[in-house]
Amino acid sequence: MDYHFSNRTRSEKLQELTNEEFDLLIIGGGITGAGIALDASLRGMKVALVEMQDFASGTSSRSTKLVHGGLRYLKQFQVGLVAEVGKEREIVYENGPHVTTPEWMLLPLHKGGTFGRYSTSLGLRVYDFLAGVKKSERRTMLSAEETMNKEPLIKKSGLQGGGYYVEYRTDDARLTIEVLKAAVELGATMINYVKAEEFVYDNQKKVIGAKVKDLISNKEFAISAHQVVNASGPWVDEIRKKDYSTNNKQLRLTKGIHLVIDQSKFPLQQAIYFDTPDGRMIFAVPRDGKAYIGTTDTFYDKDKASPKMLSEDRQYVLDAIHFMFPDVKVTEEDVESSWAGIRPLIYEEGKDPSEISRKDEIWEGDSGLITIAGGKLTGYRKMAEAVVDLVAKRMQSNGVKIFGGSNTKSYPMSGGKVNGSKGFKEFVLTKEQEAVQYGFTKEEGRHLVKTYGSNVDYLFQYGKKYDEIAESKLSRMVYAKLLYSIEQEMIFKPTDFFIRRTGALFFEIDWVKEWKDEVIEFMADVLKWSEAQKAKYIQELEIELEDAVTPVDLQ
Repeated sequence: MDYHFSNRTRSEKLQELTNEEFDLLIIGGGITGAGIALDASLRGMKVALVEMQDFASGTSSRSTKLVHGGLRYLKQFQVGLVAEVGKEREIVYENGPHVTTPEWMLLPLHKGGTFGRYSTSLGLRVYDFLAGVKKSERRTMLSAEETMNKEPLIKKSGLQGGGYYVEYRTDDARLTIEVLKAAVELGATMINYVKAEEFVYDNQKKVIGAKVKDLISNKEFAISAHQVVNASGPWVDEIRKKDYSTNNKQLRLTKGIHLVIDQSKFPLQQAIYFDTPDGRMIFAVPRDGKAYIGTTDTFYDKDKASPKMLSEDRQYVLDAIHFMFPDVKVTEEDVESSWAGIRPLIYEEGKDPSEISRKDEIWEGDSGLITIAGGKLTGYRKMAEAVVDLVAKRMQSNGVKIFGGSNTKSYPMSGGKVNGSKGFKEFVLTKEQEAVQYGFTKEEGRHLVKTYGSNVDYLFQYGKKYDEIAESKLSRMVYAKLLYSIEQEMIFKPTDFFIRRTGALFFEIDWVKEWKDEVIEFMADVLKWSEAQKAKYIQELEIELEDAVTPVDLQ
């Protein structure tokens, strides 16, 4: 087993960040920053990363949770983008099969809809070619009857057939955490709840680090680094404003929300990519007894740390469900949970939210600050490669060190050491049997190994340790997941556990309500919270629970 965030205590990490000089300082702990940290660490760079909230707490835990090839970008003639991200899906899957799963997607074709039968057949064929889709996952065109057999809930009126192709479903937050942990295993130093306040410059006005603030202890210190990368997602412009040199480019934020409905209310059996009444396309995806549906796409200029679902957002998605699945009579009372996320897109004048390119760009300031903006979850590895190539080139030209090229294409993320997707199937079968030795049921073991991959042995050891406790208010499963999150995944607040490490607030909200009091007491004891901290963290969790089910209204 590899050690992850547990190598050093939080105070030791803070001390290391203060005392060491790093090759690279990354600001931002979402998937982009995580990918950069892994790529740079794998090349031998000494890497530091700071995140002002929890890791993956922004866009990287609030996406549609698909590592997808961007079929709709063909309509915008973004051929290069489709080719690149399509191929990346397979790489992400092979490097982390425990957090990425192939998901057959049905694209129903209706008379007058966004996609016609001929254009869809051609588009999917081009998509297969550009994305290098393997033979077993290439598209199939279906008749109307075959389409209805795949998903009987689909609107029958005007149905002409369907396209059937593969996307990849993921747990976006856990994907980010696993990439971060892989970087830590290679020697990177990273910490959450530390905010970059201002940049430090040399006498040539080149950035050589940042002054930061630990938001847990309120202590301030400086981090020294040869190169600094701003990978802060929706906060990219705020970080750039701390620098004296900016260019004329800027972000345009858009918001998307997703609804979660129990399959007893919305018995979806097949992932669907479908038309909305206004001609957009959204996803409906079954997941562990739930169906989640989204997303909206609207311009956003409010609080970036806690975007809210509006009543009109919820109604938009419900209307889309009723439009494509007319026999499904879900109402707002049937919405169990939801999430709202922000897309940090690069501003393009005169374009609607859905039309703005998802392509990434690298911006260089006169100070030497490197900013990576835009992009998609699927393309994180290639984005990281481009950034670290630039960092390596600069360091070589400055006579600091020479680093080689990227090695992340076949490097497994943490938990991914299972011999790829084929090996993972056998690994799951072996480990679910083994789980019984540690007090778990076979079904619990299967869940654990499919969540934590090759790190499941940690969970098994925690399960064994559970028997040594005289009395615990936690179940064995909750105990194992919670202790692993504390010792190996650097959680500090209940929201870290219930949202980013488990996804439970989105997909198992009743489980959160059942265990939140016991989890809070356990965390308070182990992490030595003050009474003020405890009160604050309880309030934060209650707000998240409320936001998940109750929209706000536009004033």
